[in-house]
Amino acid sequence: MELTNISFKKYRGRRLDPDQLAGHSVTYWKDVWRRIRKNPTAVLSLAALMIILTLSVIGPIISGHDLSTINPKRANMNPSAENWFGTDNLGRDLFTRVWYGARASVIVALVCTLIQTVVGCLYGGIMAHFGGWVDEVMMRVIELITSMPTLLITILTMMVLGNGMTALLVAMSITSWCGTARLIRGQIMQLRESEYVLAAVALGASPFWVILRHLIPNTFGLLMLTIATSIPDYIFTEAGLSFLGIGLQPPNTSLGVLISIGQQTMDFFPIQLLFPALILCVLVLAFNLLGDGLRDALDPRLRQ
Repeated sequence: MELTNISFKKYRGRRLDPDQLAGHSVTYWKDVWRRIRKNPTAVLSLAALMIILTLSVIGPIISGHDLSTINPKRANMNPSAENWFGTDNLGRDLFTRVWYGARASVIVALVCTLIQTVVGCLYGGIMAHFGGWVDEVMMRVIELITSMPTLLITILTMMVLGNGMTALLVAMSITSWCGTARLIRGQIMQLRESEYVLAAVALGASPFWVILRHLIPNTFGLLMLTIATSIPDYIFTEAGLSFLGIGLQPPNTSLGVLISIGQQTMDFFPIQLLFPALILCVLVLAFNLLGDGLRDALDPRLRQ
């Protein structure tokens, strides 16, 4: 009784929340968020991402300039009160174009990541759940696809479909799901013998219900890490392809397109290359650092 009184003395006169009254018990995701908040690098990266994503939405609106309006009289202007990032070689407002480009690059990365995640989860879940000859055949398909050079497949796809947004999404997603499928397969093969899975099968649940309702949700932590690392890879890949003339091309706009245009005038007007390259570097670095923080937060071995 004395120990109980002593343990409650430090809480006397204080307002306690339910987690404290329950012995400081918190859910898994609350604990993940708490650990992310304690990581200064992850917090700064998240803040930088929020700023960039917000500006990619409202930046073209607050600039007051159109994306493609040409004004030769104001070509190659330095940053000013009217044009915050200056203008390009055709007199177009660079601030507006940079944030339009950032928006396009992020949209490409998010759509490709979504395709990779959905296709990879379904394919890997089917392989692991059924096993046997189904797993063998589907695994051979993955090995056949991954045996071909990814860059070559991307170039051939762009040559056939053109340089539009849809062609770029298809070219970047056509092989990317294979790694996710292998990852999910390995994780689900460990989970399929769990008691709750066997109970669902015994109660007559269909294979697809077991995969979608029980197996894939329990790989969500692993999927979060895959998503966090895939998004910056797609952003950088899109920029590289567009810079080399394989990806998006004018009049389409992305960070890679702007860097390619800025590279042509960098000797005399380096500012046109600086801003899109800086936004690209900050965007990719912030996603990578946030992914590192998320990996540490999701690691059960580091939980206190």
